[in-house]
Amino acid sequence: MPDLLIELFSEEIPARMQSKAAEDLRARLTEALVEAGLTYAGAAAFSTPRRLALTVQGLTGQSPTTREERKGPRVDAPEQAIEGFLRGAGLSRDQLEIRDEKKGQVYFATITKPGRPAADIVAEELDKIIRNFPWPKSMRWGAGSLRWVRPLHSILCILTDEAGEVTVVDLDVDGIRAGNTTEGHRFMGAGRFAVTSFDDYRAKLRRAHVILEAEERAQHIWQEASNQAFASGLELVEDRGLLAEVAGLVEWPVVLMGRIDDAFLGLPPEVLQTSMKEHQKFFSVRNPKTGRIERFVTVANVETADQGATILAGNQKVLAARLSDAKFFWENDLRTVQAEGLEGMGAGLAHVTFHNKLGSQAERIARIAALARDIAPLVGADADLAEQAAKVAKADLQSAMVGEFPELQGLMGRYYAQAAGLDPAVAAACQEHYSPLGPGDAVPSAPVSVAVALADKIDTLTGFWAIDEKPTGSKDPYALRRAALGVIRLALGNGVRVPLAGSIDAQLLRQKINLYGHKAEKGEIDTLEEVLDEVAQHGVFGAAFHAVLDRLQSNGQPKDQWAGTLVAQVGATLPEFSADLLAFLHDRLKVHLRDEGLRHDVIDACLAMPGNDDLTLLVHRARALGDFLKTDDGENLLQGFKRANNILTQAEEKDGVEYSYGADVKFAETDEERALFAALEAAEPAIASALKAEDFARAMAAMAALRAPIDAFFTAVQVNAESPVIRRNRLNLLSSIRHICLQAADLTRIEG
Repeated sequence: MPDLLIELFSEEIPARMQSKAAEDLRARLTEALVEAGLTYAGAAAFSTPRRLALTVQGLTGQSPTTREERKGPRVDAPEQAIEGFLRGAGLSRDQLEIRDEKKGQVYFATITKPGRPAADIVAEELDKIIRNFPWPKSMRWGAGSLRWVRPLHSILCILTDEAGEVTVVDLDVDGIRAGNTTEGHRFMGAGRFAVTSFDDYRAKLRRAHVILEAEERAQHIWQEASNQAFASGLELVEDRGLLAEVAGLVEWPVVLMGRIDDAFLGLPPEVLQTSMKEHQKFFSVRNPKTGRIERFVTVANVETADQGATILAGNQKVLAARLSDAKFFWENDLRTVQAEGLEGMGAGLAHVTFHNKLGSQAERIARIAALARDIAPLVGADADLAEQAAKVAKADLQSAMVGEFPELQGLMGRYYAQAAGLDPAVAAACQEHYSPLGPGDAVPSAPVSVAVALADKIDTLTGFWAIDEKPTGSKDPYALRRAALGVIRLALGNGVRVPLAGSIDAQLLRQKINLYGHKAEKGEIDTLEEVLDEVAQHGVFGAAFHAVLDRLQSNGQPKDQWAGTLVAQVGATLPEFSADLLAFLHDRLKVHLRDEGLRHDVIDACLAMPGNDDLTLLVHRARALGDFLKTDDGENLLQGFKRANNILTQAEEKDGVEYSYGADVKFAETDEERALFAALEAAEPAIASALKAEDFARAMAAMAALRAPIDAFFTAVQVNAESPVIRRNRLNLLSSIRHICLQAADLTRIEG
């Protein structure tokens, strides 16, 4: 069984494309070989900047001969049908077999496909793959029609049998004929050389200064760079993404460490790291004692007689120019902050559009500040600090540094807030209010940061809901699912109690005011008074709306929270938006909790209860219910509840009445009935007390005490007794079971 070796040799392949291209080559060719009837023992793909390589071990030398029997038309069928069958089978009429069946004589064809040599199959399939390779971008060169990521120079394609005999696959792709030769390093290699197997290929490449495995190149770079940093009493700053990219830029990595000029050591370390990474693909080397970035590591692709001194000198010259720009941005931004303050730096945001329907960044910041002030008491933050932090959190978007390095937004805001002498909580919020950005991102815990982060994300959600730009299917251009997950993780991660319905109503109202204001400015409506007309149509008086406007425009602390306020009243005019957004948050919560192992029906049972806009309360209830249902008591009590509910529901539908009160122990005829009365009487106050204290585990434990008496009741008692009085009393007793159990969660939504 021969081994197959393929190499596609070209000009430099972009580093970001190499890994996927190697995997595409492996997957496509092996699938095509199997489809053609060949089998193999194993396959592996490799990539360097100038080559994709694939080895397939234990490939069968020939595809098997196959026989296929195909049923055709009846013998007396129209001539056209018979001719069509013959064309499809590739046979003549005398090669067909006639068999007797129930409906008459029928033609049968036996089609034999002889096996093909592996070399022929490889040539055919590799030709297709090369011509239709899924590069993100490709190019044509010269007069040929072949497209490849960069000009393709040569194809190595050989089969090596167990005796070591090499067969070159007969393949020609747009004038490039396959052979058994390749070449090594562009500068340190010694020309083309022939290979006889994969092991021979890999060994000769190494002698020609090419390390074939990307993982080995990355490991060599990391180890050598770490050793050089350690020898100088420093440490290498880890960056796995940069490491993978640099490993794709060199075939023979040569690690060099250089110094950063003292003039730039005062820059924030993140600025140095970002500038070197983005512009020159340098690794940062940090002094663990000071935290400063003092040196850099670059990776060359060639060994030099002067041990890289000339390369380092050139790199340090270019680096100095890059860091001079960064130093200018930093110093210029600091002068702006010292002269105008952080709010002065952000003044230009009034002229930066956030969204053409949602106004400027400055208008958005004003909304976030108002909501952050409202949320602050709920998360234990100082309202004044939360409002101040929200007003300056995005000021660094106007800084020269963030203009050059957008990935530093937030972080630079923290530095500038510190330079402006603002409260440390405000400075922290400038950086942390963007978090969490994804499932793996840390959740801020400082109260001011939490208040601003929640306000920021809620404003994003309500804004796009107000203009009906909601996610659809897989499309989410404004990352609203990420914002919703951020709200969930902020609430749950900090255990804060934020009634989201009130916050959503208030912010939706602010969004609508802003939206109508812009419509008035554009002449789409005559005046903001049209908003009052719309509100009045929903039954809310104009005076109430004016009061809300006054409140939203003031900076004073609201006298009360959401319940019963005018904001909540006017929020009721936006029920479709608010309810839909809250449902969206609940859907994201289900996805989040599903990863924890909480069943969706358990969450649904808790969503049906009051206070479902308080995510922390909701999750505490769901976790307690989920744990309870995993126990024997929980499972059996659920079955007892469902049995009681089913009997009661059927009786109410049949009788046309509601059995919701009136059960009296004096009508009990059996000990099991009396025991159930006693158990319900004891459980109801215990459950109510636990729920009032939001101790859901204790509430579930109190419910567990009902399991045995309910089981005993259904075993010994017939609910639909002949006596109407006894039957009614027992149905009312079932109603008590339903009422008490539904206090903890809507168990009707639990499956099973």
